[in-house]
Amino acid sequence: MGVWYATREDVMRALDSKETARNARQIDRALESASRGVEALCHRTFAPTTATKSFDWPGPQYARPWRLWLDANEVISVTTLTSGGTTIASGDYFLEPDAYGPPYNRIEIDLGSSAAFTSRDTYQRAITVTGLFGYRNDETAAGTLTAAVNSATVTTLSVNAAASALLGAGSVLRIDSERLLVTARAMADTGQNLGGSGLTAQANSVTVAVGDGTQFAMDETILIDSERMLVVDIAGNQLTVIRAWDGSVLAAHPNGANIYAPRTLTVTRGALGTIPATHANSATVTRWDPPGPIRDLTIAETINRLTNERAGYARTRRTGDGNSSDQAKTARDLPGLREQAYNSHGRKARTRAV
Repeated sequence: MGVWYATREDVMRALDSKETARNARQIDRALESASRGVEALCHRTFAPTTATKSFDWPGPQYARPWRLWLDANEVISVTTLTSGGTTIASGDYFLEPDAYGPPYNRIEIDLGSSAAFTSRDTYQRAITVTGLFGYRNDETAAGTLTAAVNSATVTTLSVNAAASALLGAGSVLRIDSERLLVTARAMADTGQNLGGSGLTAQANSVTVAVGDGTQFAMDETILIDSERMLVVDIAGNQLTVIRAWDGSVLAAHPNGANIYAPRTLTVTRGALGTIPATHANSATVTRWDPPGPIRDLTIAETINRLTNERAGYARTRRTGDGNSSDQAKTARDLPGLREQAYNSHGRKARTRAV
């Protein structure tokens, strides 16, 4: 699994699709394909990756000897820069273009310093850059762990309500200095029970009484018996919900019923060049956010793959369809999203100066 630029839950909500093992696998395949397609369209990857990369001395690049073009290896930040085995101090070089980076596509020596790009016996791989490669490192605080991670091999995390509401399969997380990829979510007992007189099997029975409303978050999905519900508001110890969410069946629920939420995450440890580590209880969970147009296009491309697959890749437009038809509108919208994503986030060709 590579990095996805949208989550399984994003696609399911867009399609109003019930989560089952069958369609989850289908969506995952389409998300993987769509994410790689978006990267090919934009000629870049977007996720922040910790790495060390080597480059030839600038001379063979037809560049100025103080300028190192990074090409597809754009950086967000640099930790260590060495040239010819000598470390260049952070104050002796610039990441460019400074006006609107990151991402930065080149490193330039400060001509007011005594530093220089040098080589050893040959120019090959003379320069080494260690840092955070990718497009941007835009992050959102997404809650906390509710149990310590005491081993670097543990692949399940317990998170609080805030994280449950903001994360999904495909999310890229950072806990301390480690990045992780969420591959699945599972229901966990919230420790809360349905209060009051319970719930009737009516769509307008939308108030869920709980012992402690602070244990939940808006936009979190909860499960009572076999019915899923979406929390849309919280007032004290009462949750306002949308019933029969995610394709589940409306049903009556008695006082005292257990309330579950998807707060157990299955993850890939040590992702994007980081090292698996232990993490304390209540450690902050941070979510990496892909650029908006990239996320939107990934969702659209995923839906396009799913609908084409269900139609056996045999959908055709009828002769005589006007521009006002739904089919014509759909035909315009996806290319429009592709053009918007490429114009705003595509890496354009560059001709080097001799």
